[in-house]
Amino acid sequence: MNALLKNLGTLTLLLIALPINCAIVLVSLLASWVTSPFRQRIVNEHPKNILITGGKMTKALQLARSFHQAGHRVFLVETHKYWLSGHRFSNAVTGFYTVPAPEKDANGYYQELLKIVQKEGINVFIPVSSPVASYYDSVAGTLLSPHCEIIHFPPDITQMLDNKFTLCEKARSFGLSAPKSFLITNPQQVLDFDFAADGSQYILKSIRYNSVSRLDLTRLPFAGMADYVKNMPISKENPWMMQEFITGQEYCTHSTVRNGKIRLHCCSKSSAFQVNYEHIEKPEIYAWVDKFVKGLNLTGQISFDFIQAENGTIYPIECNPRTHSAITMFYNHPGLADAYLKDSQDENESPIVPLPDSKPTYWIYHEIWRLTGIRSWSDLQAWMQKVFQGKDAIFQINDPLPFLAVPHWQITLLLLQKLRQLKDWVRIDFNIGKLVELGGD
Repeated sequence: MNALLKNLGTLTLLLIALPINCAIVLVSLLASWVTSPFRQRIVNEHPKNILITGGKMTKALQLARSFHQAGHRVFLVETHKYWLSGHRFSNAVTGFYTVPAPEKDANGYYQELLKIVQKEGINVFIPVSSPVASYYDSVAGTLLSPHCEIIHFPPDITQMLDNKFTLCEKARSFGLSAPKSFLITNPQQVLDFDFAADGSQYILKSIRYNSVSRLDLTRLPFAGMADYVKNMPISKENPWMMQEFITGQEYCTHSTVRNGKIRLHCCSKSSAFQVNYEHIEKPEIYAWVDKFVKGLNLTGQISFDFIQAENGTIYPIECNPRTHSAITMFYNHPGLADAYLKDSQDENESPIVPLPDSKPTYWIYHEIWRLTGIRSWSDLQAWMQKVFQGKDAIFQINDPLPFLAVPHWQITLLLLQKLRQLKDWVRIDFNIGKLVELGGD
């Protein structure tokens, strides 16, 4: 019954919003049509065919728009489950394909990507990976590399970066700061740990990506810890990590790197459910990332979560060897495509960062939901300032259809499917373009 009411209620709210969004999109289409003769069209002398995976996610849409703006042709890919991606209607997308989910049919995934690369004459493969797909995209890269350039890491590097424990070990090997961490393959290891002698607090993290447990920041030790730990799905096959809990300001970063050199970089204050991005200069974080990627001579996309302790020390919390949604801050930057596609000719050349007039990005439906938590006039003023001084990450006046299609096609069809199945979900993530479920993708 709860699942029925939840799905019906959400669908009703989206239906109420539909006329408003239709009006916004119609006005945008009219404005775009009127101004199109006066817009400067970029003709690239050497256009490339770009293949981007993760087509349901806003970050894939942003990359598609940026490459399209630079005169390249973009082909989006998603798994069959997300054939309904609203981004396929973007005028930045030349073609849209669906492929098998790699975790269910890895060989089918690789072969379908290869067929697309050969059919469309793809020059560059840029995975916008889900957490599950990062490794599979690395393996796919080894298969595709004879046919096109790969902006992604080899499989062994991806596995090392995606593992919170080996990440910290590698950082320390480069002389970089990292929190104390312990590999946990049995709950008893936690119960046997001498917290009193150690003196630090810890949190447990699944090494495998888990969209729900990743938000659990329960600090150890505490009274009743035994029941909590024994209920964790920890095993040799599903290892976890006990990581030192550090207080301080959290930051998230995205860097695009080529041959160990950062070509694009952004940094934002972060939160547990990150759907707001505003660039902030943090030279100490940049220096940490710079030393790390040089040490591994990386080419690809790498994102970090950091905590800066009160004494100024930078600690990596985890690394995501894939595109970060913070890339949306480059929505108006003309240099993104070159940062991805060209090596730096000047050793001292600085990476591109969001432009000074770049507005903070957000997702309007997440902001509307946050209205339910407003308790005072000052809260409302802060909310209004964030919305009116920022920019919706999906909406673009000369490419408005995804803004309509994501909530009223992509998310609506997913909700209708859950309604038919009478299945529940945890939350809607408009940024990633999916319903977050317990045990979901």
